[in-house]
Amino acid sequence: MDGAPGFGEAKRMMAEWVMYLAVLGLLVLTAVTRAFFFLSEQPLTLPDAVVRGLKYAPLAALAAIIVPDLWFVQGHAPVGWQDARWVAAPIAAAWAWWRKDMLSTIVVGMAIFLALKLGVGW
Repeated sequence: MDGAPGFGEAKRMMAEWVMYLAVLGLLVLTAVTRAFFFLSEQPLTLPDAVVRGLKYAPLAALAAIIVPDLWFVQGHAPVGWQDARWVAAPIAAAWAWWRKDMLSTIVVGMAIFLALKLGVGW
């Protein structure tokens, strides 16, 4: 049917071998890129513009996760105002602007979201 006996087993073994090789390669690549700064003889200095820009990296990463989920539900834009995300997000944004603390912003936003989801049933 599919050739010699055990053909499926050999195919699976090859796939496992390739998978292990890929994981090992990614491990080495990650270790080298992260150790690059420690292996240097001289301290590396970044330009001031890069240092200023790195202050916004956590905010940019959080926005990249949250914004698509706000505007799309399973590939479609939510309809109606009774969506817990549309209420929790502006409240969390106002909290972030007032408190300037990312962790408390996440906690407040999730608390409002869960209260509306579980309490009101939105």
